[in-house]
Amino acid sequence: MLTAFGRAFRTPDLRKKLLFTLAIIGVYRLGSVVPGPGVSYVAIQECLKTVDKSGVYGLVNLFSGGALLKLSIFALGIMPYITSSIIVQLLIVVIPRLEQLKDEGQSGQAKLTQYTRYLTVALAILQSTGIVALAKSGNLIQGCQQKIIPDQSLFRIGVLVVTLTAGTAVIMWLGELVTDRGVGNGMSVLIFTSIISSMPSQGGQILHQNRGGLLLTAVIMLAIVVITLVVFVEQAQRRIPVQYAKRMIGRRMYGGTSTYIPLKVNQAGVIPVIFASSLLYLPSLLRNVWTDPTFTKYVDRYLTRGDHPIYLATYFFLIIFFTYFYVAITFNPVEVADNMKKYGGFVPGIRPGRATAEYLDYILSRITSFGALYLGLVAVLPLLLFNLTAGANRIPFGGTAVLIVVGVGLETVKQIESQLMLRNYEGFLR
Repeated sequence: MLTAFGRAFRTPDLRKKLLFTLAIIGVYRLGSVVPGPGVSYVAIQECLKTVDKSGVYGLVNLFSGGALLKLSIFALGIMPYITSSIIVQLLIVVIPRLEQLKDEGQSGQAKLTQYTRYLTVALAILQSTGIVALAKSGNLIQGCQQKIIPDQSLFRIGVLVVTLTAGTAVIMWLGELVTDRGVGNGMSVLIFTSIISSMPSQGGQILHQNRGGLLLTAVIMLAIVVITLVVFVEQAQRRIPVQYAKRMIGRRMYGGTSTYIPLKVNQAGVIPVIFASSLLYLPSLLRNVWTDPTFTKYVDRYLTRGDHPIYLATYFFLIIFFTYFYVAITFNPVEVADNMKKYGGFVPGIRPGRATAEYLDYILSRITSFGALYLGLVAVLPLLLFNLTAGANRIPFGGTAVLIVVGVGLETVKQIESQLMLRNYEGFLR
């Protein structure tokens, strides 16, 4: 990995992309520490000393790089964009017009992206209003007696809501800039940055607590085991052999080659974990709008604490659901089988067409079942283990962060290596 980055910095085009990505990351981290207008930075620092960062708020605060509980201008992070992406993907399945846009190619995808942006801004307004209302009432940071927003006039509250919404729009723009002109997927890179930035402070907190050295050693050992498992599974794939028949076109013969279809064990990547985390945050957000005592009590008791069995079970099953859902919308066995048949390809021993589609669907469902179970266990087991040792409140990231960090890191390195290989081929042909 380090060799790939070294070679990339020696390549002028890739060096510009890497430096541009690092500059965007710097802007993103700067916005994560700049307090919003009218927010008391001193009061927040006092309250953060005793805050419980476990559970759903810990996950959302983790994805924002600690910006949420600081009420910075980037406090919402990219969670509104992730939530809007989930909603649009679900609507594509049930609304024929959106499905047609998806099939139209680049123009249709641009239209869907535009809808996602609009929905992101709408969700950002809703979430920023809820978060500011929580901060105004003193419930954003549990147990905080300080006034986070000293001036609670309507004008000041409105300015803060507009600032947080604009911050989400800027983050969305920064992520798209990284995707277009930088290296890697922009939104994934920003999540990767947020998680990495919070890990040193969490390690310092563990070290300064009672038996902190022992707990920190256990965390490091567990992290090594989980990272090894994640790298092994992320690289694993089932290769389905494909044979192309020979065809005469004019006076030339085409085909007769052998290749394979690589089906990864974790075909969905880290997307199900991110989707499940963002969806698990929605009840807490809805609680701020619908203040029914029964609903509020249920959410506070079961869906916000990371040490509750219902929270862990809900998180686990959401990951499994989104794994199957994302694989279903990104890999269509019927379409793959039709394309193979069109160009004279076939799986040895399987008839082209419908039989090939059924065979691919059978293989994919078996692989996805293991991949979904793997994602759920890696995300939930560290939280469960630290709950048993009374350490979950001090370890908010666990397997979720490791999955995202390792997954995004591997994909970014693969993209760098592919671009390096392309440039090496260009140099050879010249």
